[in-house]
Amino acid sequence: MNIRNYRDLSENNNPHGIKSHKLYDQEHGVINHLYLKPGESLKPHITPVDVAFYVLEGNPAILVGEEKIQVKADDLIESPKNIVHCIYNETEREARVLVMKLPKPTQATKFINNVGKK
Repeated sequence: MNIRNYRDLSENNNPHGIKSHKLYDQEHGVINHLYLKPGESLKPHITPVDVAFYVLEGNPAILVGEEKIQVKADDLIESPKNIVHCIYNETEREARVLVMKLPKPTQATKFINNVGKK
């Protein structure tokens, strides 16, 4: 049995410039723990695999395609592969989200400019 707590792991470098920890990294998929401070967001991007976001804490806004909705703790949001998606913490509270990429991507993520901004 393998047990991991994100607090015990090294911070993962990422192009979004936010705090993240890789909890799981196998050929079946990747699970990252993201911590977004108030006002932080990911850069809009497209992944070549399906992505699921599970909100642990906070009320971030999630963009999938052209739909951007503020969600809450314990919500699971699905984003099909090859569709732009993003997470925005537009609140005054921290947000923690698990990001699951299924299966593990074998192609690079594509970053998109000026998507989902107010």
